[in-house]
Amino acid sequence: MKTFKGKTAFITGGASGIGLALAEACCKEGMNVVIADIRQSAIDEAMPIFEKNNWPVMAAVLDVTDREAYKKVVDDAEAKFGNIHLLVNNAGIGCARGPLWDVSYSQTDLALNLNIAAVLTGIQLVVPKMLKHGEEGYIVNTASKAALIAVPSCGLYNLTKQSLIAMSETLACDLQGTNIGAAVFCPGPFTSSLGQTSGEIESLLLGTEKAAPPTPRPGVNLDDYARLQRPAAEAAERILQGVKRGDMYIITHSEFKEGFEERVNAMLRAFPDEAQNEEFKKVFSFLVTNPVFEQQKQVPPFVK
Repeated sequence: MKTFKGKTAFITGGASGIGLALAEACCKEGMNVVIADIRQSAIDEAMPIFEKNNWPVMAAVLDVTDREAYKKVVDDAEAKFGNIHLLVNNAGIGCARGPLWDVSYSQTDLALNLNIAAVLTGIQLVVPKMLKHGEEGYIVNTASKAALIAVPSCGLYNLTKQSLIAMSETLACDLQGTNIGAAVFCPGPFTSSLGQTSGEIESLLLGTEKAAPPTPRPGVNLDDYARLQRPAAEAAERILQGVKRGDMYIITHSEFKEGFEERVNAMLRAFPDEAQNEEFKKVFSFLVTNPVFEQQKQVPPFVK
């Protein structure tokens, strides 16, 4: 997307943290903004920001795992603002820590439904409308640094967020030849409210007592942990920069590059050291390469 002014952004999980910062950034770009969030209290806290600035906003309480409710909010957004141009599937939760074999069925279902299935629902509901109206558009799926490098003892979170890379890459493939792009957003530590909101959402959807926010890992200095997190507003600006550039991957921290290279190199070492069959590569060319990767260009240093 080259221009934002006068267009409409639909942001799930948009009433706090990075979602709210992105909603504000979109409004500053002249966009209409739809904030969908499961927590009425968070919406009530966020709305004065938009009212004070006279920004065009529509807020809706939405459980993104409820497909019928999701469809209604999308239809209401179109009725209010017209075509949707930017869909940001930002709603999600942090997941129960521990080995995968120790995670309960209820926590598993919640994570899969919120972090994967609900993202797919957003795509299924909004992308056909984008293709129909024919104007430029973009879909951004919020994953995590955990999508790049698995975090020990966070198996449920790792697998749900890594799945969004595959989902976004496939979406980008399927949208080639249109004027709609797709990206996966892989943020590192920002001053978001994920820890707090995850407990609230789990309590709402599972009917359990609200869990305390997770604490940093043993040995991590709390002051350093807080000091080195980046502001949510920067995450929002990086998202918009990526959309403007047409990026397929929006990655926030260069500090993770070395670890990701280690992961890729480990996978490369796993390929058998054998001669390749050129005839096989021709017949199965759709399996051995994918031109969609060529669209990602080098991202320059971020300018605040």
